Amino acid sequence: MQGLRLLLLSLCIFLLLPQMAEAQRTRPTQERRLTVPDTLEAPARILGDTVSIPADTLSLTDSTKIVPTSSIMSEINYYAEDSIVTDFKTNKVYLYNQAWFEYGEMRLDADRIVIDWKNNELYASGVTDSLGNIQGNPFFKDRGQVYEIRKEMRYNFQTQKAIIKDVVTEQQDGILRGETIKKTDDGSIYLDHGYYTTCKLTEPHWHISSNKIKSIEGKQVVSGPFNLYFNGIPTPLGLPFGIIPNTPEEKASGIIFPTYGEEQVRGLFLRDFGYYFAFNDYIHSRITGDIYSKGGWGLKSQSIYKKRYRFSGSFNFDFQKFKSPETELNPVDYNTFRISWSHNPESRGTGRFSASVNAGSTSYFNNVINPTNFQNNVTSDLQSNINYTKQFSGTPFSMSASAQHSQSVSTGEVRLRLPSFNVSMNRQNPFRNVDFEPLKTLNIAWNFDIQNSITNRIQSPTPIDPELGGSTAPELIPFTPENFSLLLKNANNGAQHRIPISSNFTLFKYFTGTASANITELWYLQKLRFFYNPESERVDQIVENGFNRVSFYNSSFAMNTNLYGFYNFKGGKIQTIRHHIQPTFGFSYTPDFTDESFGYFQNVQVNAEDDTRLYNRHQGFIYGGAPQGESRSLTFGLRSVLEAKIKTAEDSTDEESTKKIPIIENLDLNTSYNFAADSFQLAPVRISARTSFFERRLSVNVSTTLDPYATATFTNTNGTETIRRINEYAWKNGQGIGTIRNASLNINASINPSNSQNPNEVRDELTNQFLQQGGIMNEFVESQINQIVTDPSQYIDWNIPWNLTVGYNLAYSKQSNGSTNVTSAVQLSGDISLSEKWKINFNTGINLVDQAITQSMIGIARDLHCWQMNVNWIPFGRFTSYNIDIRVKSSILQDLKVSRRRSFFDR
Repeated sequence: MQGLRLLLLSLCIFLLLPQMAEAQRTRPTQERRLTVPDTLEAPARILGDTVSIPADTLSLTDSTKIVPTSSIMSEINYYAEDSIVTDFKTNKVYLYNQAWFEYGEMRLDADRIVIDWKNNELYASGVTDSLGNIQGNPFFKDRGQVYEIRKEMRYNFQTQKAIIKDVVTEQQDGILRGETIKKTDDGSIYLDHGYYTTCKLTEPHWHISSNKIKSIEGKQVVSGPFNLYFNGIPTPLGLPFGIIPNTPEEKASGIIFPTYGEEQVRGLFLRDFGYYFAFNDYIHSRITGDIYSKGGWGLKSQSIYKKRYRFSGSFNFDFQKFKSPETELNPVDYNTFRISWSHNPESRGTGRFSASVNAGSTSYFNNVINPTNFQNNVTSDLQSNINYTKQFSGTPFSMSASAQHSQSVSTGEVRLRLPSFNVSMNRQNPFRNVDFEPLKTLNIAWNFDIQNSITNRIQSPTPIDPELGGSTAPELIPFTPENFSLLLKNANNGAQHRIPISSNFTLFKYFTGTASANITELWYLQKLRFFYNPESERVDQIVENGFNRVSFYNSSFAMNTNLYGFYNFKGGKIQTIRHHIQPTFGFSYTPDFTDESFGYFQNVQVNAEDDTRLYNRHQGFIYGGAPQGESRSLTFGLRSVLEAKIKTAEDSTDEESTKKIPIIENLDLNTSYNFAADSFQLAPVRISARTSFFERRLSVNVSTTLDPYATATFTNTNGTETIRRINEYAWKNGQGIGTIRNASLNINASINPSNSQNPNEVRDELTNQFLQQGGIMNEFVESQINQIVTDPSQYIDWNIPWNLTVGYNLAYSKQSNGSTNVTSAVQLSGDISLSEKWKINFNTGINLVDQAITQSMIGIARDLHCWQMNVNWIPFGRFTSYNIDIRVKSSILQDLKVSRRRSFFDR
């Protein structure tokens, strides 16, 4: 019986053998669950191109003789373009010409692959052609790592270990190459006579050469004694060992190496030496320190955090202490700090908390300088804001609470709004179902605000009027814990209710009317009381405590329409000119709240002759007081837009072959006339215009304020002459249509021989991309973006020969006393290509009034392929410095650089 089974089995094999061979030539064969020992052995022999016989097609019906379970836990696929040969005696399969083998995450491509089923091994190499050239060298990929093999490899797909001859592989941003490589099952590799580089050329510009190199996947590359090679030439530069990080930056913890140098005032220094903590996927921190040889030190902490779909942010703290008794001629002694915090929530739920804090000592920017970003040192103000908002679901109500901080670096004035609270009701339409349009569109809202303001600028209570003796200039006291009780005592606080009511409707078919009224009520816990002091012959004030209210209202009506004009041309490039005019007329009314029956104003004697003056009892309060005097004003506005439609192709009437160009993008004119005023009823006329040329490469902005009243010269009691406005129109006194009080002209142009982006467009694009990717803007990110924008090798097309940005600003002002002030400046920035790899960039300006050059910078960039050289020089001014960097472009080798810095301290 057993013999009959063997006979039938043999007949089946001979009948099915041709079909099975043809199937292996046209599609991959799947191998499943085979058990073989784990050894490495070279193939014993290679068969010719014959019909292959799969080793797993025997079907045994005897259940007691099933093949034992294999340790191979994944499907195996293989393929060859030319032929697949199976040797049953040695249990090997030979694949020829564009062959590949897949097992799990592993894939091997080569022109010659040998599969040893007995030992679970792969052997791969290229094939030598008739001319002696090797073709189809192995290309091996395993768990994301790629190995380009120049000779041969052996791989055990059960233990996932390999020995490779002459291989190149990329690890993070670096390239590893070795004569012999051993790969372990955890992805680590050992190189014999290998090198490491970040240059991806076949013949790299530089590399680190060592007899022994080990790459630990996801951690670092470690080498024994190594030398640094440039263009294949060895240099004496080297170290007994080297450690190069091989971990994604967002997951790496490790030492941060310092920068070093010398300054004339602070001496030798080590800066930014510390450690980077990648605690988890949510928060990372770096703590660094600075030390100076002449007695100074600093401590910095920078942290970023992110919780997906919830919030993200950053927190930075910098403390600097310096005291140098050795510099007696120019002593330096300061303690200074800076704090910045940014918290950005993602839209989720009905509550939202955000923070943007930028605070510190007023002396920080005067002592702690970043020579590569001197613009921070001329920052005039620091602003901070912490805010929480809440929308109450199912209701029109919402609330917000905030704390605000502003600080002037130049004057030292500090203002805190702590707290600031608001409750508001969205606009409601109580008559939306009524057919009468003015009632149908009537809407009403409500806003309630509470604020408490603290400042270190203390207002003197007496005297209240400089004309009656003394000075009312406030006193600026230090914002210190010792003065905090005085600051709280002089805090300014109050509450405000606002109820805006408005309605929109159509008038006379072509006009849109808007009627509105605003009701305001202020709540205070204090008010002022004034009295005449006959002894000092001046008006003094006292503060009366107690709750009091200030209520007032105003109303307005506005009407506007749109006028369009077209002029069509029969011939030429211009097809149509379109003129859009939008006139606006309005009337506003505010009653007179100065009557003493309201209690908002007080009429006080000011001298012995019984002359009186009206004083606001809430002057200087956080929301002010009621408006003074009656107002019945007629407002007028006119907005114009002029544009043309031109042909973009000759003899074409297609709509797509035309485009619109602006002639005047907008021209605005506004003024008002107060019928209730006893003098100067016509307000100054404000005019502004904006346009652009050459496809918006050149923009022009103009604005001016025209005073329609005349001026006259008067002689004071001391004999000096002064110029003052008089209640007569200028054209009636032979002074033209009026006096220009303010005027400004701004011209900006970006010029280059191509349509490339200008630096501002690049900066905006990079910022938007960073934010869209979930990034958090902070000073470090902004400095990196600015470095990219100002670095020609990172964004400027080296083929563009030049790029120039020109800006001109002119400002003029004339006071009513005749004094004038004029500022005029030109700003220039751009870059020039000296050759394919050399670029010069610059940023400068000229103050035309003072005839002086503004703060300037000159930079030179050299593209060295895998290296980069930058030279930045600030030749004069307070922040005179230069900076030379030669560094590897790879992000993981940014500490491998040659730098020489000289700051303005060295002057």
